[in-house]
Amino acid sequence: MTKEKENTIPKLSQEPEKPLCTCMTDPFTSLPTDLRPRPKDVLSGLRKVTCPACGLSFWTNRETDLCIACEKKGVKLPETDAGVGG
Repeated sequence: MTKEKENTIPKLSQEPEKPLCTCMTDPFTSLPTDLRPRPKDVLSGLRKVTCPACGLSFWTNRETDLCIACEKKGVKLPETDAGVGG
């Protein structure tokens, strides 16, 4: 009866899986490390600002420094006329 069980149990392959060539897993291995593309940073488009109206510190990708709550309330920032002059 034990021989029957041994025959029904599938045998695992004794050979280890062949590792893939590095050229298949990383196409940039031939390049020097400073020329390889770097992974994109998660926060690359964000900047940390403090709302000038309420003092809330938050991360944003918008051009205004106002938080959404202050913007909904209608708070306006004083505009600078750096580009306008005569």
